[in-house]
Amino acid sequence: MKTGDLNFMEKIQFMDPDTKEVSEFAVEGQTQLNGVRYLLVSDGNESGDSEAYILKELKTQDEEVLYEMVEDDVEFSAIAKVFAELADEETKLIY
Repeated sequence: MKTGDLNFMEKIQFMDPDTKEVSEFAVEGQTQLNGVRYLLVSDGNESGDSEAYILKELKTQDEEVLYEMVEDDVEFSAIAKVFAELADEETKLIY
């Protein structure tokens, strides 16, 4: 996934590297930890429960910005806690 500056609720597209399937996500939040930028994205379902994912920013040698799903359990838990603390009172994150 490539992107420039992100605004909350901006829609972004993500291509699964294995299946090449493209999904559209809504950016719900962003944070930085240990110099790495992370995005909290959802499937954009505004009618209640929605699936959320954490994407990690990567930069290639030519300064292109790419994102990948956070799959490491320890890293995911640490970032999920940060996003849970940043969430508003109406939002409950279960991870």
